[in-house]
Amino acid sequence: MSVLVVSLIVAAVLFAIGLYGALSQTNLVMIMMGVELMLAGAMLNVVAFWRYLHPEAYSGQMFVLVLMTVMALEMAVGFGVATARFRSRGSVEMEEAVELRG
Repeated sequence: MSVLVVSLIVAAVLFAIGLYGALSQTNLVMIMMGVELMLAGAMLNVVAFWRYLHPEAYSGQMFVLVLMTVMALEMAVGFGVATARFRSRGSVEMEEAVELRG
């Protein structure tokens, strides 16, 4: 098997585990962990395809750095919401967060 196929299989497994984790959990922190796994799988796909299609170009690395920055910002905002929710209500369960509806 080629390196591309192995990378795509690993990325698909990461994405599937993240999707299951995001959809099956009720805790906000666990949902965010699932979303992070999904983003990691997508980022691995980007790296694998960029390496396969343009092995001499390094611009894909900058795109991955931007994706990693977005992942870090998403986690910071999510943990900020979770911390504020825990301080005000004492729980981070999403079933109890009816006041967060838009």
